[in-house]
Amino acid sequence: MAPAGPASPRAPWRGRLLALLGIVLVAFNLRTAVAALSPVLGRVGEDIALSPAFVGFLGMLPPLCYAAFGILTPSVARRFGLERTLVVSLLLLACGSAWRGLAADAAQLVVASVVTFAAMGVGNVLLPPLVKRYFPERIGLLTTVYVTAMSVSTLVPPLLAEPVAEAAGWRVSVGEWAVVAAVAIVPWAMLLARPASQATGDSEEPAAGLLALAARSPLGWALLLVFAAAGFNAYSAFAWLPEILHDLSGSAPAEAGALLSLYAAMGIPAGLFVPVLAVRFGWVRPLVWFAVLAFVIGYLGLLLAPGHVTWLWVALVGCGPMLFPLSLVLINLRTRSHDGAVALSGFVQSAGYLVVAAGPLAVGLLHEASGGWTWPLLLLLTSALPAAVAGAVVARSRFLEDERR
Repeated sequence: MAPAGPASPRAPWRGRLLALLGIVLVAFNLRTAVAALSPVLGRVGEDIALSPAFVGFLGMLPPLCYAAFGILTPSVARRFGLERTLVVSLLLLACGSAWRGLAADAAQLVVASVVTFAAMGVGNVLLPPLVKRYFPERIGLLTTVYVTAMSVSTLVPPLLAEPVAEAAGWRVSVGEWAVVAAVAIVPWAMLLARPASQATGDSEEPAAGLLALAARSPLGWALLLVFAAAGFNAYSAFAWLPEILHDLSGSAPAEAGALLSLYAAMGIPAGLFVPVLAVRFGWVRPLVWFAVLAFVIGYLGLLLAPGHVTWLWVALVGCGPMLFPLSLVLINLRTRSHDGAVALSGFVQSAGYLVVAAGPLAVGLLHEASGGWTWPLLLLLTSALPAAVAGAVVARSRFLEDERR
């Protein structure tokens, strides 16, 4: 891969230390609201009427907001600066999370969720350029760090959701994450108060020609399929897995929450090892096939033997989204330039999240229409299969820029 270009000047070490803390805290906040609600949906339903279609709609809000606000973020950050834009997004995240806990009806829950997930969408886009700004010589390492922090942020909320709801009510369980978002503001506010500690360098937007190339590139579409397979299944699981486990295997709410945490925990080793295996050993195709096989076996286990070794089926299904960190790594491995990486990332993530958004809603509608979980689980199983074909394309050592010729 060609070098990304000249590195930005280093910030003073105190500024880099604050930036490191800030990056980790932001990454930890980028999935908490996604994983905090589904384990307590039964309790929420006692106060707010929630139909299966409405729950599916809530589940599709995160990727929709990520796609919509991810497109807008580069121009906003270019005008106001990365740090200022991030601080405003964290303020909105704190307010949105608190509002979700205070929501009096379904409409307020939707609006508060949109505010929350929009703020997360901004954070998704800002983290990579912030890593490049403060740690230009450690991009791979810092990417692994923040992807791992994101995985942890999906693991913790389901573990705490039901115990906190039992002790203090679902509103506290859902709204408590506003405090974590508020804490993440502190290091960035300190950096803004000390301009000398900031590194220089602007966020970059892809050239129009490269973005168009990515949109018509076989490589771009293959990578989109790999990315979408991970997200389609992951967001469907965060919206529906506790209820699936309750209905199919009789899991109590606390047990279902713990199993959802197990599902999320499988993303931690994936975030740590998938980039290494892909970059150093070139194991792209075996990683894709392993992920697809894990999806298939896990879903078949839930369909055929849900009451036996349920933890194993959940763990296997949780291995499938390893396609997400693999996609992020391939964006860099399959481009020669920074502009090419930005263009490929913009196409794959914006279009990919639109596909991902359909997952939770489709699962909810199928469940409501069929009255069971057989057809929804078959849909999820089938959705993983195109990634196996796409894996053969993204595994080839080819570059986006070369497709112009």
